[in-house]
Amino acid sequence: MKPKILISSCLGFEKCRYNGDVINFELLGMMKEYIDFIPICPEVAIGLTIPRDSLRIIKKGDNYLLVQPTTNKDFTNDMRDYANKVSEDIKDIDGIILKGRSPSCGIKDVKVYAGISNAPVIEKTRGIFAEVLLDKYDHLPIEEEGRLLNLEIREHFFTKLYVLFEYKNIRKSNSITTLTNFHANNKYLYFAYDQMQKNRLGKIVANHDRKEISEVYDEYFKELNLLFSKLPTKKNYINSFLHIFGYFSKDISKEERKFFLELIDKYKKNQIERTSISNVLKSYVIKFNIGYLLDQTIFSPFPEGLISLKDSSVK
Repeated sequence: MKPKILISSCLGFEKCRYNGDVINFELLGMMKEYIDFIPICPEVAIGLTIPRDSLRIIKKGDNYLLVQPTTNKDFTNDMRDYANKVSEDIKDIDGIILKGRSPSCGIKDVKVYAGISNAPVIEKTRGIFAEVLLDKYDHLPIEEEGRLLNLEIREHFFTKLYVLFEYKNIRKSNSITTLTNFHANNKYLYFAYDQMQKNRLGKIVANHDRKEISEVYDEYFKELNLLFSKLPTKKNYINSFLHIFGYFSKDISKEERKFFLELIDKYKKNQIERTSISNVLKSYVIKFNIGYLLDQTIFSPFPEGLISLKDSSVK
């Protein structure tokens, strides 16, 4: 089974942009092997043609309207109705990738105009379709294709996608033992995100109040979403790596310890990527056969085929 992602059709699937083009989403090729996609184009779905005159968002009083300047038509209600239909009809998805800065699909930085034509940009907002999905699917990883070119954002997106996908699958077991094992395997990944949230999740799994298993799973999911609500910090990742390092630091040579700490310093200074450290750590875990650490997801939170060090400054 693969995670399912709802994605804008113009991102490599169909020539459905307003000008009849398709976007070359360079990450799509490597993602197709590991993810099942459900492509949609909300503008075509509400009856607009390919090609078509472009849309824009205007502000009228306190309301944001999706209009087509050349025809003066207002498609706000059509788009919201379609977005609500999508959220009702397509429930079994694990993530969403939308076309950035689109008046329909952009999740941020969408231009808002003061009027239908010859009007200035007065602020930025979300696309009308994206706004509904962000509210309905607030527990899922949701991103724009442009932001996924940023290494930090992309790794967070994939990490959240696969951890929540695994959680969804173990949830079907309704077993506290399965949840306990899931939590144990994610311990150091959680540490790298938020130590306090990790501890809260641990208390939920311990279930000292003897709650029903379904309630435990529900509480765990709520706190898991809070843990993934922000990108992990470099400081937290370093702390997590150092805790793992503590398992075998006394069993390696002085030169090896020095080398590892130099790697940590280089990572801190943005001279190397995180994978350089996690690979060294895992090699020691394998060497010393530390069973508890062998299955830690911090080493591979998502399939290695999705690892790409290409990066941009987009955030």
